[in-house]
Amino acid sequence: MNDIHIEFSKSGDRKPKKPVIRENDGVPLKKPTFLNETLTMNDDFVAEQNRMWSSRYEEVGQNFLFGTEPNHFLANQKERFIPGEKVLSVADGEGRNSVWLASQGLQVSAVEISAVAVEKARRLAKMRGVTVDFCCGDMLTEEWRTPQTPALFDWVVGIFIQFAPPVLRQCQFEQIRTLLKPGGQILLQGYTPKQLEYKTGGPSAVENLYTEEILRQAWKDYTIEYLETYEDTLSEGSGHHGPSALIGMIARKPEQ
Repeated sequence: MNDIHIEFSKSGDRKPKKPVIRENDGVPLKKPTFLNETLTMNDDFVAEQNRMWSSRYEEVGQNFLFGTEPNHFLANQKERFIPGEKVLSVADGEGRNSVWLASQGLQVSAVEISAVAVEKARRLAKMRGVTVDFCCGDMLTEEWRTPQTPALFDWVVGIFIQFAPPVLRQCQFEQIRTLLKPGGQILLQGYTPKQLEYKTGGPSAVENLYTEEILRQAWKDYTIEYLETYEDTLSEGSGHHGPSALIGMIARKPEQ
């Protein structure tokens, strides 16, 4: 079966471009039924998320909403990364994860929709003396890349990227697939439904949260290297603070 690429229009006040789905050879395909409404809702969703997150990042002033240290689950996987590997950090926020990855000798790109967050991330990278290819845009488009952004990555890292509803999550995961090299790996950290009892961070919509079954099904053609549901106490700035119901996954794309 051919890989399918989903192209979305960019958010903003301009008139949305008509979404197009293309095969590898670039020939437009008929939209699958389940995507008819999904693709056209993406512009409004991204604009709303951009406003919300930019407001939250501005509210803390010069501070960092989620702190400046990397996510614990990500940092605990340090031995899995090989210096020189190409890594993409998705919905990178203020840069705590991408900057840490760059400090490990990795070639890092980071995509984030909020220009407020990207500016803070650049400041953090300068403070830490590392280089990151920061991209401001919607990862569900082809317009987010800079001239320095690699075509494919050894790793895609998604830390708490659960604000997309399930139908857009499917598109989000599909885009991640297209960004990974054969044999590349995805690392996800998220909240489980039990997090709604703690209310210490994350989305309030239960359908946005991960379970092991959701992730196994979504990545069933990948090799699951690690998958665990657990609880921990987070101290990641004011944004993630307190007892938390978590899930972590690492999965490897087939070589062919």
